[in-house]
Amino acid sequence: MTMLVPLLVLVPLLGAAIALGLLRHQQLQRVITIGVLVVAVVVAATLMVLVDRHGTIVVQVGGWQAPFGISLVVDRLSALLLTVSASVLLVVLLFSVGQGLAADDEDAPVTIFYPTYLVLAAGVLDSFIAGDLFNLYVAFEMLLVASYVLITLGGSEQRVRAGTTYIVTSLIASAIFLTAIGLVYGATGTVNIAQISERMADLPQHVQLLLHTMLLIGFGIKAAVFPLAFWLPDSYPTAPAPVTAVFAGLLTKVGIYAIIRLETIIFPAPELNGVLLVVAALTMVVGVLGAVSQTDVKRLLSFTLISHIGFMVMGIGLGTVAGTAAAVFYTVHHIVVQTTLFLVSGLMERIGGTTSTRSLGGLLGTAPLVAALYLIPAFNLGGIPPFSGFIGKLGLFRAAAEQGGPLAYLLIGAGVVTSLLTLYALMRVWDAAFWRPKPTAEPAAPHAAVADVHESLRAPEPAADTVAEPGSELTGGTTQVRGPGEVGRASSPARVPVATEADADLPAAADGAERPRLPRMMVTVTAVAVLGSVALTVVSGPLYGYATRAATSLESPVRYVEAVLGTGGER
Repeated sequence: MTMLVPLLVLVPLLGAAIALGLLRHQQLQRVITIGVLVVAVVVAATLMVLVDRHGTIVVQVGGWQAPFGISLVVDRLSALLLTVSASVLLVVLLFSVGQGLAADDEDAPVTIFYPTYLVLAAGVLDSFIAGDLFNLYVAFEMLLVASYVLITLGGSEQRVRAGTTYIVTSLIASAIFLTAIGLVYGATGTVNIAQISERMADLPQHVQLLLHTMLLIGFGIKAAVFPLAFWLPDSYPTAPAPVTAVFAGLLTKVGIYAIIRLETIIFPAPELNGVLLVVAALTMVVGVLGAVSQTDVKRLLSFTLISHIGFMVMGIGLGTVAGTAAAVFYTVHHIVVQTTLFLVSGLMERIGGTTSTRSLGGLLGTAPLVAALYLIPAFNLGGIPPFSGFIGKLGLFRAAAEQGGPLAYLLIGAGVVTSLLTLYALMRVWDAAFWRPKPTAEPAAPHAAVADVHESLRAPEPAADTVAEPGSELTGGTTQVRGPGEVGRASSPARVPVATEADADLPAAADGAERPRLPRMMVTVTAVAVLGSVALTVVSGPLYGYATRAATSLESPVRYVEAVLGTGGER
């Protein structure tokens, strides 16, 4: 079954090449992309079962034995994250397809979206099977280059500005990582992770500390830990809803995965565990305080993303099997739940025309299903029993209590405060967007109305290709102006709701005005994602057991080294 491992990278890249050659056939692009991700899910799930039964699977690319060739390694940890990531990629793709089929708006998939999305998928999946640092760097660059394109889709000024911040930060992280790889090679003579693990102990302590710190900083930027997470809240919320969802769910978790490998295989000694625990506490608290202060749903979710990265770093920093198992379980939980919440925010934006809680309101009566779809993952992320968020946090707190010490108990306190404030922030969104009535605009002053009339007399007529943005309100909206090769916005006294036959009807407004309609496919896919988050609770026992076995396999780096450099694996 070793032949299955390279397919996780080759099939998405081949699909991207074919999709790129079919730029004028978007329907074929769509079919190919969906088919590729279905194959990825099946392959990843198969590997997950095989690895759990028979041990680590190692593929030496081109027949070159390690450490001279490229090693692809699938153990329990990577197999679990491969399966979850491939599933999330497929769900988010279906959401974007539903959005694209519903209306030709600025967030609809364009022809370059599908090949770029497959390159992103190849980068994410390659990151989880890379057996050497340079291959991991290449995987990072694949997903980052693809993310540069996806985050600026639509070409609006706001997205380009946010994309610039993301690109500059990512390039800095890549430069630090590449420099660290060069230093590691100079010190050990190899970039193979298993061989580095063998040789690292022979280096002077100050050299180990330098290499450890550089790699940790590079991975920390990608994982968005405090104080290296400054770029995330300004970058993610500006992207289209499907792009934001997949970014929030997966890209930071690639950084977490790299930190797990770093702390369990390359540097298993606990020299920097205390630093990690302090960083975890600060990431939790600072992130959730940022969330509490937000009035935009996407920015709020971006800050909660940062704060909950702290829970994962907490488990890693404890340096025990129980801590690592809880971190792995919580990583899986957070991938699914955070992605789901961003998908729901996309539905909210489509209904209300905005994600600002100052402008949203009354969505409980307008879209009760969306209200339920928001509430369930919100409770889960807040850690309400018996959801998987509660189970993961309980595992982390128990692992910290078993270790003991003032810092461990401080972390438990920080985790409890973070959970309560997360729930408060998410319920405040519920109150503003769903429960309270929609705020009404104050009538304009007479002199302002006269000025608007004079301004409208001076203003030119909109171009013939001006189209109304879907899901707009009937007053105070904007229209989408599509000029030759550009996308812009222009003021307009009204928007025209856009719908198709595939849209799901929403209840009429109390004032009789027509409400925007939600595409059935977007709602269905989001509902599936919510059910997936609930399923984590149902299968939490077997899943936590799998995470514990994965953590046990990582307890000693000797097992990983034997699997890659030797002839046998471990159970």
